[in-house]
Amino acid sequence: MIIRIAFLIFTFTTGNLFAQAPPETPISPEQESRQGPPKPPMGKRWVLNPDFSDEFNGTELDTTKWYDHHPTWIGRPPGLFMASQVSVGDGFLKMTSKKLEKDTIVHAYGRDITFNVGGAAVVSKKSTQFGYYECRVKAAATTMSTTFWFSSSNNFTGPNDCDKYGLEWDIHESIGREGDFSGSYFASGMHSNAHFWYTDCNGEKHDYRAPQVKFEDSKLTSEDFNIYGGWWQNESTASYYYNNRVPKHQKFYDKVKDKPFDQPMYMRLVSETYPFPWIEIPTAEELNDPSKNTVYYDWVRAYKLVDANDSNAVFKSRLKLYNENVSFNAAMISQKESNTVEIPLTYQANKDREIELKLFNSKDEKILETTLQAYAGYAYLSYTIKLESELMEDTTYKLTANIKPKGGDKKKVLDTSTIYINFTK
Repeated sequence: MIIRIAFLIFTFTTGNLFAQAPPETPISPEQESRQGPPKPPMGKRWVLNPDFSDEFNGTELDTTKWYDHHPTWIGRPPGLFMASQVSVGDGFLKMTSKKLEKDTIVHAYGRDITFNVGGAAVVSKKSTQFGYYECRVKAAATTMSTTFWFSSSNNFTGPNDCDKYGLEWDIHESIGREGDFSGSYFASGMHSNAHFWYTDCNGEKHDYRAPQVKFEDSKLTSEDFNIYGGWWQNESTASYYYNNRVPKHQKFYDKVKDKPFDQPMYMRLVSETYPFPWIEIPTAEELNDPSKNTVYYDWVRAYKLVDANDSNAVFKSRLKLYNENVSFNAAMISQKESNTVEIPLTYQANKDREIELKLFNSKDEKILETTLQAYAGYAYLSYTIKLESELMEDTTYKLTANIKPKGGDKKKVLDTSTIYINFTK
């Protein structure tokens, strides 16, 4: 079969393609607490970015956010991206691979290309720049990929005007089983890359990569769900997060441009074939095995940084993203005599809250009480307490913080924290 295209969306249907039972996904409190963005910079707050977040709790893909295909790429041979291999149900985005009954020849990019594996791609309709992005996903137990990445859709003018560049940021790329091929290690852990795709003024193309970031793990990516996160901090750096591990960091390739990752990119969730000898092409048996051939994305979430006190930045959501809390940076601080006290604190709130601050002297007598607004999100800020007079030196004062519902039950406390303050000359 030959299909000639300039732009093609695949919608082939299959019989009982998604008949397999979904995996069980019990989540303990410990697992829940490990997800979410890292501590924000001082004065900033993480809020959910709805354009790149989805719990996949419906029965259809949200077409206001996502394409069920890759709009500019039909797939790496022999894997063809097919909209029929994308579904939503049972609380998951599912990408199910299959062996095609016969070779499919697609005329694209000026040539005929042969495909015999059905893969899948879901791509965001909007582009984004900077922020924290994470997904919870269980890989298919095949050599089809399970990926979470971003890239630009076109080339941008380079620093010499006659050159061009494109960007690709791979938070995670993996396969679901090992084998006798060089990329077998892709079946476990987390693998993160950043590509600066450069075309010089002579038309020569280059793949300039930052050093790969890897998290080792003894378990296959198809054995269980894992959380993969990436913080695109700025034009020069990114950080990566795997389950509850300590993060690792990356500096982008900057020999062509000082600040290379300066353009927005599109989010891409893709199950594709990789070329041998890098990765073995999946077998017909595993491709058509319902217990092995499906990638399960539990959710995808994105967060953007806003000013900590920006009351207009909240996206209303029913999600309970955080175990709501308030905390100080230390158990005790020392400060010079003053009638103001600068207190750094963090909080996490699923909706707008209030933080009640109370200051006590050494006799445990309350000498000040004030309230600050805690807008929904994860914030790190410095709050200034103003006093009528300077507090005594060489005396320890106690400050408590209670995060509470806004305008509700004033006695209800969601979380509390304490810090001690010692004043010196």
